[in-house]
Amino acid sequence: MKTKSLALLAALALHAAPAFAASPLVGRWALDVATLPMPPDARPRSVTMEFRQPGDGMWSTHIEIVDPNGGTMDSDATLALDGTPGKITGSYWADVGTAKMPAPNVVVLQLAYQGTPSSTRIYSVTEDGGTLTETKAAFHKDGTPFLQTTTFKRLP
Repeated sequence: MKTKSLALLAALALHAAPAFAASPLVGRWALDVATLPMPPDARPRSVTMEFRQPGDGMWSTHIEIVDPNGGTMDSDATLALDGTPGKITGSYWADVGTAKMPAPNVVVLQLAYQGTPSSTRIYSVTEDGGTLTETKAAFHKDGTPFLQTTTFKRLP
């Protein structure tokens, strides 16, 4: 009986393990600024992003942007992965957001600033875990929609 109980516990633990596993998105990432579709002198010096998964269905993001002149902008958010709106702090142009994780290697963030929708961002990581792709859906000032894709490399 003891052996059957241990086997059942082990099977349950293995079955439950994926639910507690961290997403392969978790970690620190650096934007490849050379790939940005803008003149080199207008590109930020650096963009770093950190994703954390604090548990209980939550997702945390920290972003730091160093502009061409050396000034910095940042953003921090811990959002529920059920799409419930949550507060974003910092100096980047977002003050509320929502998050969903349709797959372990994909997170979708929707952002707004001062009551106006600003962008939707889809982050996905390659199978080897080394490259993060950001697809940004937003609108130009004239209302024309655009999509922009950028890539990040994993930092140690």
